[in-house]
Amino acid sequence: MRLHPVPASQGLSWVKLGARTFFRQPLAMAGLFFMFMAVVSVLSVIPVLGSLLAITLVPAATIGLMAASREAHEGRFPMPALLITAFRGGMDKARPMLVLGAIYAVVLTVLMGLATLAAPSEVPAIGPDTEITPDMLREAMFGPGMLVMMLLYIPVLMAFWHAPALVHWHGISPVKSLFFSALACWRNKGAMLAYGAGWVGVFLLGGLTISFLATLMGGAQALAMFMYPAVLLLAAMFHTSVYFTFRDSFDTAGDALADER
Repeated sequence: MRLHPVPASQGLSWVKLGARTFFRQPLAMAGLFFMFMAVVSVLSVIPVLGSLLAITLVPAATIGLMAASREAHEGRFPMPALLITAFRGGMDKARPMLVLGAIYAVVLTVLMGLATLAAPSEVPAIGPDTEITPDMLREAMFGPGMLVMMLLYIPVLMAFWHAPALVHWHGISPVKSLFFSALACWRNKGAMLAYGAGWVGVFLLGGLTISFLATLMGGAQALAMFMYPAVLLLAAMFHTSVYFTFRDSFDTAGDALADER
């Protein structure tokens, strides 16, 4: 397994590849992403343990969506069974992925705890009849807790970005995969920054388009009706592109990924 440096311009190519691949099989890719979100929603109903289990399954779901992206890119229809790709090779494949997921759940829980400590001590309770004001949204998005969370999450995101694919397709141990993932993201930081900026632009453009259409069709009520499914579709498109960031960041010749093709 070798790192493969790419130019910064490759980041925008990943965005284009993700969008193009998504529109090759929009129903399948969106459906798989919605299935994952449905599982997360069901698990979240279980107090405490449900949320931890949902977070633990994120790396496994990432592999499933990456496998689906590869199928769609190569002209095949991604079947729903791909979503459980991480568990189809028996316990030898599933155990490392679950360990990686457990590490992710622990790290994310610690980060949320630190963000809570950095937040203001008096947080207003929000109930069904609470009126959400611009000041409340500003405090939630740009308050000390959220800023701490964002700063701490960047290195965590780098460590876990390629880790699921390294564990499943390269057979690397969960801890080592975190190191190699962070190293690959750092080596290709120009491309990753361009990739992130490209998707920010796509989401902003999508938000502006939805807002404009909602204004034409009835204002706030139409906005509320269209915004959530539009965000989910854009998120599905984003996850379709993740496979290409991995494919181009590592030399996959002779490994399990190449053998599966």
